[in-house]
Amino acid sequence: VQLVESGGSKVQPGGSLKLSCAASGFSLSSSNIAMSWHRQAPGKEREWVATISSIIGSTNYADSVLGRFTLSRDYDKNTVYLQMNTLEPDDTAKYYCRAVDRVFDVWGQGTLVTVSS
Repeated sequence: VQLVESGGSKVQPGGSLKLSCAASGFSLSSSNIAMSWHRQAPGKEREWVATISSIIGSTNYADSVLGRFTLSRDYDKNTVYLQMNTLEPDDTAKYYCRAVDRVFDVWGQGTLVTVSS
């Protein structure tokens, strides 16, 4: 079971990025897995950003990103996406993907997002 994040980059304030979390060793469509994104800014603790249920499709977002970030999933690519719009300097962090179900709890290695002019 493995998660690989990608899509992190440096972007100017107000810009957009789309992060990907590619899953292997399990299928997003075979059971209802809680797929979540978390982030850790320099010198701060890791914080939860958003969660999507892989089959039901329900989503939840932290107040700090509500209305700016959107989760989606692609069963064919077995991938979860985090679309980030209207990025702010406070969004600068390493973003991690996490998958949790009854038998596993796995994290990816993270992808770095820097919001700066």
